[in-house]
Amino acid sequence: MAAIAGGLLAVLYAAWLSISILRRPDGNDEMRRIAAAIREGAMAYLNRQTKVIAAFAILIFFLLFAKVGVAQALGFVAGAVLSGVAGYIGMMVAVRANVRTAEAARESLEAALDISFKGGSVTGLMVVGLSLIGVAATYYLTDDPMTTVGFGFGASLISLFARVGGGIFTKAADVGADLVGKLEAGIPEDDPRNPAVIADNVGDNVGDCAGMGADLFETYAVTLIAAMILAVSSAEVSETYGHAAVIYPLAMGAVAIVATIIGTFFIRLGADRSITRALYRGQIATGLLSAVAFYFVTDSIMAGDMNLYFASLIGLAVTIAITMATEYYTATDYHPVKATSKSCETGAATNIIMGLAMGLESTTPVIGIIIGSITASYALAGIYGIAVAAVAMLSSTGMVIAMDSYGPITDNAGGIAEMSKLPPEVREITDTLDAVGNTTKAVTKGYAIGSAALAALVLFQAYSDEIANVSDIPPQFVITDVSLIIGLFIGGALPYFFSAHCMEAVGRAAFAVVEEVRIQFAEIKGIMEGTTQPEYAECVDIVTQAALKEMVIPGATAVITPIAVGYIFGPVALAGVLAGVIVSGLLMALFMCNGGATWDNAKKHIEMGHHGGKGSDAHKAAVVGDTVGDPFKDTAGPALNALIKVINTIALLIAPFIAGVTFL
Repeated sequence: MAAIAGGLLAVLYAAWLSISILRRPDGNDEMRRIAAAIREGAMAYLNRQTKVIAAFAILIFFLLFAKVGVAQALGFVAGAVLSGVAGYIGMMVAVRANVRTAEAARESLEAALDISFKGGSVTGLMVVGLSLIGVAATYYLTDDPMTTVGFGFGASLISLFARVGGGIFTKAADVGADLVGKLEAGIPEDDPRNPAVIADNVGDNVGDCAGMGADLFETYAVTLIAAMILAVSSAEVSETYGHAAVIYPLAMGAVAIVATIIGTFFIRLGADRSITRALYRGQIATGLLSAVAFYFVTDSIMAGDMNLYFASLIGLAVTIAITMATEYYTATDYHPVKATSKSCETGAATNIIMGLAMGLESTTPVIGIIIGSITASYALAGIYGIAVAAVAMLSSTGMVIAMDSYGPITDNAGGIAEMSKLPPEVREITDTLDAVGNTTKAVTKGYAIGSAALAALVLFQAYSDEIANVSDIPPQFVITDVSLIIGLFIGGALPYFFSAHCMEAVGRAAFAVVEEVRIQFAEIKGIMEGTTQPEYAECVDIVTQAALKEMVIPGATAVITPIAVGYIFGPVALAGVLAGVIVSGLLMALFMCNGGATWDNAKKHIEMGHHGGKGSDAHKAAVVGDTVGDPFKDTAGPALNALIKVINTIALLIAPFIAGVTFL
């Protein structure tokens, strides 16, 4: 019950933060008008997305009810609903915190940072709070960790659609706005004369706030579930640790929430005025407090098993290591971004080449970190040690999401400041906040990908244990088995097919936005003079329809593939799919997310005044690279996390039904 209490504490603190944000002033009439347009667009899209997902969810519920049982079916509904609720509440606060951040920027940098981070914290705390409550309540009501798989599947389905749909929406609007506004019309970012500017600001919320929240809600829940299932499915783990191994991950999640809440009070600007250091101060405080709390939890529940405690410290260290590696490749202070920025002097082609190279290179250190953590935690406590490290890594999810959701709030605040013609010093403050937000969003994606790899590995082990428990197939698969090799190729190819469709969807939708913006510039008199307002709703409607239509194929692919492979080729082939999609998807996601962020901040670096600054030929080349990187880092790349876990979760659900299937 301590886990449920910890989750409730997170929800209550998030509610208190929400009230404190809403009490802050929300600017003048023009600021409120712009903020209302962003808010209405964001909520309208989320409502329509929910209706589409609900149609899929109802069908899956009845299939689970008929084939798997009532407990898994109800768990599926609970996972989907709680994930959706966390996203709704987080975004509702974010689209109200943006205008208050812009108003606070008229006062000071400290005030703007305070509101934007608190707004992001609401999403972070709602995600971990509701996720922990859902997993713990599902387990306590049924007393069987396997019933929590349905909850994980519900969360995974929401994550997949939210990531794909939100990613298509935000990047189609962003690319369309940049290509016509910056390159063709030569007007600044967030200029109110751009018909796509409201859609762009709406997209920041549905992609980076609601989408990332759903992504890490699922990762957090699935990691807890995988560790709990492993505690009962693996004979070795069960015999070594007993029932305590089921409770231990939940207790870790509960104490980490307390550490996260305390950590939020460390987010303060120091004498150096560094926003980055202020945010990382909170992350470090959360990690240190969690490390202390894990010791007492381990001593109380696991009889002071120091190997497990050290495994938890490895998980905390992985968070820091991945943060450092991702920041190196995506922040404006380091060689990768500076080199990519410099390459813009010779045109868009060299910029794209350099960005691709840096994205490819960035996979190596992160993979090294993951390999090191797997090796060390396995040496300490076997496969359960890896599960504990993964849970410990996810313990800081609330703080990480807060740092991520802070990004779209500050981005929107800058847009509101620009469109309402606030003084230049206000935009300088919001730009300073937003530049850090670009890096924190990249770091969050690296964190999500790394944690997904560890969680998927534990899910894979749970799947192999379950197959061994219900059939005569050994838990160790032989690499020379033809069925396994078939599955490996299918799993390895799947992220490429999935990413291709996501990229195509953004390209098609962005083309439609570009055409609409060009038409409005040509046919609506007075837009460029600022005497007539563009028809913002047209662009919002274009990207909304595109996102809802295009997210269906990737979502259906993720659900159908493991079922088809399992029932046609059998459990060994499905094991190959799981292994293939984990390795291929992990590398592809790292490459796309880090490469895209490198392009983005290379553009920011030039806009700071380097290599000719805004309006120069280098800047135009950087905008091209940024538009290529946008669907990399905000659509296809992050969605691969959900793809990996959806496939692993479905495999675990259908394992008892495909155990006897043979193909070769």
